[in-house]
Amino acid sequence: MLILASTSATRKALLDKAGLRFEAIPAAIDERGIEGEAMAIGADGGDLALLLAQRKAESVSRLHPGALVIGADQTLTLGREFLHKPGSRAAAAAQLDRLRGRTHRLHAAVTLMRDADLLWSDVQMAELTMREFSAAERDAVLAVEGDAILSSVGSYRLEGPSIRLFENVSGDYFTILGLPLLPLLAALRDMAPDLLLTRAEP
Repeated sequence: MLILASTSATRKALLDKAGLRFEAIPAAIDERGIEGEAMAIGADGGDLALLLAQRKAESVSRLHPGALVIGADQTLTLGREFLHKPGSRAAAAAQLDRLRGRTHRLHAAVTLMRDADLLWSDVQMAELTMREFSAAERDAVLAVEGDAILSSVGSYRLEGPSIRLFENVSGDYFTILGLPLLPLLAALRDMAPDLLLTRAEP
């Protein structure tokens, strides 16, 4: 049994399109509390993403003995500051204004656990630069994106109309979406090849 310890629509779609059969189960963890602990000891974006991915997988793994559990998380850092998902359209607009004309980093981590034992992990990083867009351009993108933007750590979706706001993108596309898919598939080929030989139901 393969479980994704998340209800992220993007991560579920990536695994679906890769043809994997899995169940998505949310992990009950205190993300902001974990972030506070990590920052207190000087963790960077990659450290925090990995810690959150591990804690998610561990939480679900303890409730489903024998299952192979995928934990994944993503962080966004602007300099030394961590940014989070906006709670409203106004917060999304303010966050985009902070990112305008600047380069930020996305770290995406993924882990595999069974019976709360960490079997494998990986962290990837991407750098993204937003152009000097106008307030009108920002608002037009937010209007088209709608509430989907509220579930994005950067207040944007690179796979959607938000791409209009970018000047340069450096890094793996799947990492930017929040799941280092190619390293994960390689790990599954090594650990559980049968999962990749069974076709997902349409």
